[in-house]
Amino acid sequence: MVDRNSKIVEFIYEKWISKITNNSEFAKNHNIDEKTVRLIKDRKSYRTSLETIENICEAESMNLSHFFQEVDKMFPEVKFEK
Repeated sequence: MVDRNSKIVEFIYEKWISKITNNSEFAKNHNIDEKTVRLIKDRKSYRTSLETIENICEAESMNLSHFFQEVDKMFPEVKFEK
């Protein structure tokens, strides 16, 4: 079974976090804790919350359905089988 949460964290890292140089600035602009940015950067065992996803999406002007569609594109294995 795929760990969907870890794939979501990996997606957030690849799409946004890997490109930043200032954790605090990203955190402030996305209404999340700077510690959360560091945990996403580490990616080892961080489990993200829906609130974190919502805050990042809001700051990036992305709705949740589009976010999860992008996760599906990057990691097709996270998609639920019907």
